[in-house]
Amino acid sequence: MSKVPHTAMVLAAGMGSRMRPLTETTPKPLLEVCGKKLIDYLLDPLAEAGVKRVVVNVHWLADQVEAHMATRHDFEVVISDERGERLETGGGLAKARPLLGDDPVFVVNTDAFWSPASVQPLLDLVEQFETARPDVMLMAARTDQSLGFHGAGDFFPTKTGGLTFRGDADKAPLAFAGVRIIRPQLYDNEAIRAFSAVEVWKRSKIMFTPLDAFWLHVGDPDALKDAEMWLKCHGG
Repeated sequence: MSKVPHTAMVLAAGMGSRMRPLTETTPKPLLEVCGKKLIDYLLDPLAEAGVKRVVVNVHWLADQVEAHMATRHDFEVVISDERGERLETGGGLAKARPLLGDDPVFVVNTDAFWSPASVQPLLDLVEQFETARPDVMLMAARTDQSLGFHGAGDFFPTKTGGLTFRGDADKAPLAFAGVRIIRPQLYDNEAIRAFSAVEVWKRSKIMFTPLDAFWLHVGDPDALKDAEMWLKCHGG
């Protein structure tokens, strides 16, 4: 049986600018789809997979995120406080590096999830990570099996299970689905600054596991409404 990471880093420090006005008073991870908070769509399968500890970074409306995490008794919760500075995904990981330990960790965004709800996509990711041993193993969704994603796609698959970035191509068939397993050592020498984790990906051994489920990307108010309608029509 593959070894499930003990720790997950949950990225919850974003401003949620594209979700305004909803995020003027509620942080994006705490917005609800069908009565369930976005962050819990990721925390629930992490708990089911066997994750015991979550590191959560906070910035915008941080007190609300901390209060919600205090209601989760299925994890040890550690807060990485970014109230004083706006860091992006890479900067958030660089700041949290001392909290992550040296074993592989899940890293999850909080604005996308899959349906039907299942722990299996996480277990698939773990199995492929253990088999291939990359630096970064991304969960990738097919853009034609998703809702709320209006981009051109992020990657092309290679024959060996790797990825190439879309670059100048008009479209790519795969989009990053918001969940990955990384080796924390990738951030050992990174300065704490605002930068994207993609910078680290581009100089790392990166592979992917396909998401075998329908992907719901909730990036703006219209996408949130669409996700609600889709779940109601398809039984959650």
